[in-house]
Amino acid sequence: MADEAELSERVADPGGAWGFEVTADPAWDAALPAWRRVVAEVGAAARPALADALAEAGTLAPVEIALLLAGDDDVRELNRDWRDKDAATNVLSFATWWDDDCPPPPPGAPLILGDIAVARETVLAEAEAGGLAPEHHFAHLLLHGVLHLLGYDHEDADEAHAMETLETRLLAGLGIADPHAAALLHGDGDD
Repeated sequence: MADEAELSERVADPGGAWGFEVTADPAWDAALPAWRRVVAEVGAAARPALADALAEAGTLAPVEIALLLAGDDDVRELNRDWRDKDAATNVLSFATWWDDDCPPPPPGAPLILGDIAVARETVLAEAEAGGLAPEHHFAHLLLHGVLHLLGYDHEDADEAHAMETLETRLLAGLGIADPHAAALLHGDGDD
């Protein structure tokens, strides 16, 4: 990110099951002051999906996710450099934990699931356009990114249905209505 005054903090499960290492553009504090609470709530909501995926993979290690809360320009740059799409998008996910080139963590160390980047201006504009609470839309997109890190996708109808069903169930646990009923797209459809 261009701003040298960026925030760097950790939001983690008190029990140690998951943690987000967050790098945030300070503009997030003004635009969405509840972002820390939302990150913690999404981590807690995603815990069953994390546990299921890790059990299936044969590990019970705690997980770490690098979370970049940036502006549209930074996310556009990532989208261009990594996906050859020169446009901002709401959320990007870069999974590493199932990559054959990524070694397993040493005993006692967390499993690095990957990176998620969220674009502030796009998230806020989508929330406003859809008549959604910004915190709810941010929670949905962050959870969407976490599920991508776990291997969920929406490239075909069956995959999309499975991912959307899980998102809807986990978000309902946070008191957030079905985001798919609002027909908002996940970025450009290829995140």
